[in-house]
Amino acid sequence: MSSNLIDQLGSQLGANGLPYPIPIHPNLVHLTLGLFIVAIGFDIVGVLFPLEKPVFKILAIPATRSNFFDVGWYNMLAAAVVTFFTVAAGFYEIMLADPPTEVTSAWGLQAMETMLWHGVGGVLLLLLIVAMTVWRGFQRFVWNKDRARQVQWTYLLAGLGIFALMFVHGTLGAQLAADFGLHISADRLLRLGQDPNLLLK
Repeated sequence: MSSNLIDQLGSQLGANGLPYPIPIHPNLVHLTLGLFIVAIGFDIVGVLFPLEKPVFKILAIPATRSNFFDVGWYNMLAAAVVTFFTVAAGFYEIMLADPPTEVTSAWGLQAMETMLWHGVGGVLLLLLIVAMTVWRGFQRFVWNKDRARQVQWTYLLAGLGIFALMFVHGTLGAQLAADFGLHISADRLLRLGQDPNLLLK
């Protein structure tokens, strides 16, 4: 975003360049990741339950297959809802970004390229997570509602593919923080020639 527009906000922005002390987007990102990973993980455990059942008996863990699928469904549903807020917060914080222009990331991208790819990736992941939730809902309530196994192997493989996409996307986000210091209070203060040790207490 243009530095002139950011200057208009002036006194409303904190040391991190945001109107609030802790960036919201990174926290919601980790909530989205956790919910999605748990959803796919528990669905995998549910699919493999016949192989694991003896282990649960030996360990005296009272587990049923349907419970694993319940956890998978509700976590996927929660991931779809939270991801809307994650993407919205990300776009809001990107609009307030004022990264250095002379720095390139570990992948050789400049700040604007990294922000654009990260933004496009966020929207793509949002669409994929919503699509996975709809797919999961059809499996749970329509196609496999009378079967012990609720999910298809293709669904699980798609989920693992999205894990790989999340890794690439998350690396771009990490580069925005680590390489460009986006919304990192200490980095921003150092670029302004101020001592973070004196100002951040």
